[in-house]
Amino acid sequence: MPAGSPVAPGTPLPSGHPTVDTNKLPPSAEELMKQLDSSEGLREREKTFEIASSLGRLYYMNGRNAEALSYLGQAQAKADGARSLFLASRKKLGKAAIPTPEAANCGFTPGQPLDAMEAVAQARAKSGDAAGAAACAGAALSPALDVDVLRGNALYLGGDSANALKAYARVLEVEPRHEEALYAHSSLLFETKGEDLQALKSAREGFDALVTSHPESQRAAMARELSVRIEETVKAGGRQKWLASRAADRKVRLSQSTAQAAALPSDAPRPLSPEMVDAVKNTERTPELEAGLTKLVDEGEEHLARGRYQEALANYTRVVPFQPENGRAKAGMAWALVGLGRPMGARVWSVALESDAGAVEKLGDTLLAKGDAKGAKALWEKLAQDVPNYPNKAALQAKLSQ
Repeated sequence: MPAGSPVAPGTPLPSGHPTVDTNKLPPSAEELMKQLDSSEGLREREKTFEIASSLGRLYYMNGRNAEALSYLGQAQAKADGARSLFLASRKKLGKAAIPTPEAANCGFTPGQPLDAMEAVAQARAKSGDAAGAAACAGAALSPALDVDVLRGNALYLGGDSANALKAYARVLEVEPRHEEALYAHSSLLFETKGEDLQALKSAREGFDALVTSHPESQRAAMARELSVRIEETVKAGGRQKWLASRAADRKVRLSQSTAQAAALPSDAPRPLSPEMVDAVKNTERTPELEAGLTKLVDEGEEHLARGRYQEALANYTRVVPFQPENGRAKAGMAWALVGLGRPMGARVWSVALESDAGAVEKLGDTLLAKGDAKGAKALWEKLAQDVPNYPNKAALQAKLSQ
């Protein structure tokens, strides 16, 4: 049976294997770590790559980074032979492409131990098959690359950014398109080397490589954004200068917003400052927030029905930044501005009609239901006049004839 092959249920345990109680639930991670912690000499004991990496992963996932680093380091050492063989074989190949493990007939099976796969690669190298050696050694290294990424993460969490960068770089030396290593390495360069323009350029190259190699990745959007930010930082001459320029731009925009607001009528809706826009974008969309926005729209419609256009406008200006596609809110805001006779009312009314004329018609229904028959008729008349080809024109005319 090949190493690592699944064992059929009911297969007898090997001779000398500890008795297993099939009626007992497996231990939790906490219980398992307590057992491991009480195992004398476990850390110093010789282990296979698979055991060392499993222990390292277990401790890492449970926040025990010091222990994780010890075991992950042992796993890394077990993979160093395959790593050296891969790099040497790839160098011999030069610019020639490395074949896939399948094309090279490595013959690996799922779960096969790393040392067994390395032995296959070593045999290929001894026979002079550099391409086969590179292919088989590269396949053997796949789990070892994950170990290096975990080591980098554990080092970073322990405050050792310099060695974390080296761990990620080890991965990229073997597999330049490794998604996690690309993202982690570039992110850490950007975080810790803000004044090193060459390091920042390397970080940007890493983010760009991630987007190119993994365009569908969940990290791709953030990688694009960070790439642009790094480009701006490099152009500014470093993070401190970039931050200073951002602060200066913010002051200019704020003064412009203040000047624009001062030129508006006292009861006109105020434009949002860049800071307010950022705040809106970063606000978590909770059920409570959504319920509050719905209540504001309800109250706005009540204000409209009572002719309180300014109060209605105040409500809608609090809703639209959070729900720019809310046709009901845009219709209400437009009608409030029309009612106030504001110059911008015509433009906002036009936008409301273009985006959701049906919501405007429904606002008339709401006004009628709230007792504002005059307001409803005025709204429908304006709708019919401004949208002569309104799809629901027959029903609209029926409402106007009542």
